[in-house]
Amino acid sequence: MDIERELGVQELRMRALEHTRKAFALLPPVDRPRILDIGCGQGLQTMELARLGGGEVVGIDIDETALTRFQQRLEPSDVSSRITVRRCSLFHSGLPDESFNILWEEGVLHLLEPARSFAECSRLLVPGGVLVMHETLEWFEAASQRLPDWGLVSVDRHLLPKHFWWTEYGAPLEDRIRAFRESHGGVAGSPELTRYADEAAMIKVDPDRFDCGFFILQKRM
Repeated sequence: MDIERELGVQELRMRALEHTRKAFALLPPVDRPRILDIGCGQGLQTMELARLGGGEVVGIDIDETALTRFQQRLEPSDVSSRITVRRCSLFHSGLPDESFNILWEEGVLHLLEPARSFAECSRLLVPGGVLVMHETLEWFEAASQRLPDWGLVSVDRHLLPKHFWWTEYGAPLEDRIRAFRESHGGVAGSPELTRYADEAAMIKVDPDRFDCGFFILQKRM
């Protein structure tokens, strides 16, 4: 049984696409920008970025299962010809210097070592290009102190509503898990179900910690 599909996890995550669109609207205008989506996962925002930008998008991730689902979703879509999916990390992409107008990431860079990841992002961006990060306010405020070290400057931001990740994701996910366990006793203790339950519980304990925004950084000319 596909627990993720049974719970409608991707549908819940798609609720954030409204804010992906709002953040994209803040970017400096570029005709058909070349975009790199770092940690693209199952490609929800990758496909949205292709529609918003009208240009080529490259999605990279190390999760083979997520990329397989991405390919299944991508093949029948209207943007399949403009999206390339690669299984690799940010640090081993083999992509050339200054090859993207926009770098996009949602909840990935906080998992990586800041000095190395920001330096790599700066390498991949054209001068004047932008890095858009969807990260927690707490993490960004700490990381932003060293942005000048990598030739990046903060130029704009779009903040999500307070407690967005609890009200729009964690709370409904918790409700769906409860209902699923009541109707599927035999698989109620599956590792995947437990993982999602733990994720919802973690957000519930401290919703303030998960308050996020899209932070727009520009590489100096």
